[in-house]
Amino acid sequence: MFTGLVEEVGSVIAVSAGNDGTELKIAAPRIAKKMQRGDSVTVNGCCLTVSSRRGNMLHFHLLAETIACTNLGNLQHGDSVNLERALGANERLGGHFVQGHVDCVSRVVAFRKTGADFRLEIELPSDVSRYVAPKGSIAVNGISLTVA
Repeated sequence: MFTGLVEEVGSVIAVSAGNDGTELKIAAPRIAKKMQRGDSVTVNGCCLTVSSRRGNMLHFHLLAETIACTNLGNLQHGDSVNLERALGANERLGGHFVQGHVDCVSRVVAFRKTGADFRLEIELPSDVSRYVAPKGSIAVNGISLTVA
């Protein structure tokens, strides 16, 4: 379980596809040293399991379903990604409950400053949009947002 509050913006070091799937390596100087093999972390909102850690680098193995349902397969060296460690049972909650299960990849229709606020408009497929409630919560790239 996650909160949708980004802990760190990591940097993609490598994405490499092979016969056994896709390997993703991310530099995460703030949270990597607190993580170990088997820990859960969201990368752009998708719950992934750390396959290994080397210094400030986290390694993940991406399955075909993960590539098909997320934007992770489009990442390239140097791209920024939103990272959040799994929520501990004894931690204070903020944001919203976020499971890290991605429902779809959608197109940003508009993003603009409106007064002191920002307005983000996203085009959702009808099979997903019917589950989104006004004033409900939604996570976009792992960031907890309230639907306006």
